[in-house]
Amino acid sequence: MANIASARKRARQAVKRNAQNTSQRSSYRTAIKAVRKAINAGDKTAATKVLQESQSVIDRIADKRILHKNTASRYKSRLAAAVKAMA
Repeated sequence: MANIASARKRARQAVKRNAQNTSQRSSYRTAIKAVRKAINAGDKTAATKVLQESQSVIDRIADKRILHKNTASRYKSRLAAAVKAMA
């Protein structure tokens, strides 16, 4: 356990930040699952709508550096390609 006041404060902040990051990472994963579910359902219009909503979530996560920007871009690209490939 930290003895110095600034170290105790840092530990408190780290716990709070970790909880926030975990929550946001969870919402990002849920968004990706929603797109994949829509793609598997076979409804292209619904999948397109869900994709647009998910892209904003993914961008927000990348802006906050919870996810690397290239990783976010890769996810968006692959999901968009999957939606586009639907018949």
